[in-house]
Amino acid sequence: MTQHDIVIKALRAKFADAPSPDPDGPDLSSLLHLASRGSCRDFTADPVPRATIDILCATALAAPTKSDLQQRDIVIIEDPGLKSELLGLVAHQGWTRDIPHLLIFCGNNRRQRLLHDWHGLDFANDHLDAFFNATADAAIAMEAFIAGAEAIGLGCCPISAIRDHAQKVSDLLHLPDHVFPFVGLALGYPKATKQQNSLRLPLSVTVHTDRYREDNLQDNVRSYDQRREQEQPYKQQRLAERYGESDAYGWSLDKARQYSVGERTGFGEFIRSKGFKL
Repeated sequence: MTQHDIVIKALRAKFADAPSPDPDGPDLSSLLHLASRGSCRDFTADPVPRATIDILCATALAAPTKSDLQQRDIVIIEDPGLKSELLGLVAHQGWTRDIPHLLIFCGNNRRQRLLHDWHGLDFANDHLDAFFNATADAAIAMEAFIAGAEAIGLGCCPISAIRDHAQKVSDLLHLPDHVFPFVGLALGYPKATKQQNSLRLPLSVTVHTDRYREDNLQDNVRSYDQRREQEQPYKQQRLAERYGESDAYGWSLDKARQYSVGERTGFGEFIRSKGFKL
């Protein structure tokens, strides 16, 4: 089996309606690490050289950024005490306890505002877009970092739960106004050579042509639920103490239960406290 064939096999493992390749199309072998990726939550204790992390940061920050504004920063956590304190905030996620490296990706609208101060020009976009653009830049940089890290054999897993403690994280990292923590990222050498496959919604649900459509959406999600139950069942049902055990427990019920309880309800207030006008 060629690398090209392995890419197609990996996509078919994720998507029930994975596309068929064009026999006259380009070689797909370089897409393998993207097609087969899965988050890593189990690392060896071996440290990643700082020079490698620096190269990955540079690669990530070479990614696209809205209007070349470059509104994203990366904080590499090296101090053991600081790392312990930050990870203590997400200790309920037991796998985070022994991660080798922690990075915090931040949205940064501060530099843009300083440019206006330095050049004596009004900052005329003090509204939701300022926060939105910095968030998008941070997300793009994180994904570029992950793609680069996994391409050289490292494992990664985002930790969005740091936003549950956005003010504490901001204080620990000394983030000034208009700079905010977007996500943490665990980094290291994976213990397993192959990460768990992450099944995805059918492409018929999430890829649209010319206009947004929801044709047969509920049926498609139901089919996806059944596939998840068969191939990748949840080890436990979320909030069973509140909702009980369901005979049929798939992705849609898990996500509905997850967002039936408030998460980060104070995050908007925190962002406003950083000086953003939403």
